[in-house]
Amino acid sequence: MTLALKGYLNDLAPLIRLESRWCVQALKTLQNRSHLPPQVNAVRWSSSDAPVPRITTHYTVHPRDKDLRWEGVEMERFADEADVVIVGGGPAGLSAAIRLKQLANAQEKELRVCLVEKASQIGAHTLSGACLEPSALNELIPDWKEKGAPLNTPVTEDRFAILTEKYRIPVPILPGLPMNNHGNYIVRLGHFVRWLGEQAEELGVEMYPGYAASEVLFHEDGSVKGIATNDVGIAKDGSPKDVFERGMELHAKVTIFGEGCHGHLAKQLYKHFNLRENCQPQTYAIGLKELWVIDEKKWKPGRVDHSVGWPLNRNTYGGSFLYHLNEGEPMVALGLVVGLDYSNPYLSPFREFQRWKHHPSVAPTLEGGSRIAYGARALNEGGFQSLPKLTFPGGLLIGCSPGFMNVPKIKGTHTAMKSGMLAAEAIFAKVTDESLQSETAGVHVPEYEQSLKKSWIWKELYAVRNIRPSFHNYFGLYGGMFYTGVFYWIFRGKEPWTLKHSGKDADQLKPAKDCTPIEYPKPDGKISFDLLSSVALSGTNHEGDQPPHLTLMDDSIPVAKNLAIYDGPEQRFCPAGVYEYVPLETGEGMRLQINAQNCVHCKTCDIKDPSQNINWVVPEGSGGPAYNGM
Repeated sequence: MTLALKGYLNDLAPLIRLESRWCVQALKTLQNRSHLPPQVNAVRWSSSDAPVPRITTHYTVHPRDKDLRWEGVEMERFADEADVVIVGGGPAGLSAAIRLKQLANAQEKELRVCLVEKASQIGAHTLSGACLEPSALNELIPDWKEKGAPLNTPVTEDRFAILTEKYRIPVPILPGLPMNNHGNYIVRLGHFVRWLGEQAEELGVEMYPGYAASEVLFHEDGSVKGIATNDVGIAKDGSPKDVFERGMELHAKVTIFGEGCHGHLAKQLYKHFNLRENCQPQTYAIGLKELWVIDEKKWKPGRVDHSVGWPLNRNTYGGSFLYHLNEGEPMVALGLVVGLDYSNPYLSPFREFQRWKHHPSVAPTLEGGSRIAYGARALNEGGFQSLPKLTFPGGLLIGCSPGFMNVPKIKGTHTAMKSGMLAAEAIFAKVTDESLQSETAGVHVPEYEQSLKKSWIWKELYAVRNIRPSFHNYFGLYGGMFYTGVFYWIFRGKEPWTLKHSGKDADQLKPAKDCTPIEYPKPDGKISFDLLSSVALSGTNHEGDQPPHLTLMDDSIPVAKNLAIYDGPEQRFCPAGVYEYVPLETGEGMRLQINAQNCVHCKTCDIKDPSQNINWVVPEGSGGPAYNGM
């Protein structure tokens, strides 16, 4: 770390640790709507004396150069240079960082690698099941056992079933099917990511947790120059506070974007470079997860349970998991994954998850236990058909940002790590080539995509490409299972056709008038719980006095369209109680209230909003969930 950058970060740190408001305080507003404060103060955006109340006050929607309150504010940013900048401290980004420094150290080359991560600590925003396939780890760090990698639970038992409302129908897991977990490990992925971060630091990677990359920077020739971290010290009404401070710029020869599923910078890059021109739309799911400590007599360390069916109907893609961890106490990880291409706006993934726990095959495991953690995250399901162009002048995409998840396996960590390693190898060869003559200021590395297409990632994703879209048929789940059994198990994905997805998830909702409302049972407080107590367990924390980072392109659309046509589905698809329709203070009509401090950064709203009016942007650094090994 340069002395200038270190001093700058030391000066900035107190600002990022400004007093925060815990999500529980905001969630309590759900219990007492009669005392709700106004969403935002009425603020003036021009020289007009008439105040204009707004929901969205973020500068990405309302530019500061048109706001009189920002006149005279110093907007110069500190800038620093690196060879490679990595956005995102997940498995992909960390694997890229580790591989870059491994190569540089082995060849005694000077290579400055900087990694920025929006979470306050490496791994604090990581959430996954997770059953880890160790293939990429074996390649990256062959002696991971000696180095103490937290892979404590090898899979000892693998079970799969179809659930009806009252029964569990076992389904044999035949050798070669994607769900076979022989040789895999049940892990707390946040702990594994934290360990990867330690390995990266030991190799000399500069790590900057708590600094969210908010902007892509470009050279004059259009190539990527680097990134800028977000500004701090902006009030909720969008005005500068006395402690306002600009973010910093990090410039690099190559910038690696590994933000995870539906990264907000990746969205900008898709448009800027037209990266999705030749692929199908990405499709997604939301995964909800809890950790429990259970009765030791019911604990089966190493057991992996997967199921499909109830509580979802045959035309709603999804499934559940229940993993028995061996972490020194009788702990289980359990969750429900719901495809975001569902059509009924009354569906609530959170309440489906709570209902699933009462199934006769699940509840006995949890009875007498205690829930210790909750969280949610969107995940890519588009697979092979939805992969965008991965490289562009000055940068490239890795991991779950472009979407390397193997959906039938319900695994993406091994492919994410491998993509980061391949990117690192291609970048290292390019930036250390003394005879390199780049056509653009930002170095283009098309060799990364070429090597990826020759790797086992490409073969693996191609083989399972038709399994997810095969569920789009009259028989839904059962038709998809039949297709998998015949064409994957017998032909191993070698059929001479590629099925298409049904389109963007946001376009799949039907009007509320055409759907049947879903009556969910009340939580019992023992097996199932309400949203208030659940989000409190995520440790979610944001500075309260900042513009909501859930921005609306048009503040009028939620009531005029989403509420009027779809009965406000954002109230139900959000797993954290961020969106709520409340009565206007006049008593006539409704308005949308955004409880931004509850946000667990799952990105579901940005994906599923039928109006595509919500744009998720990063809040101040360190904001968000504080997962401990999720």
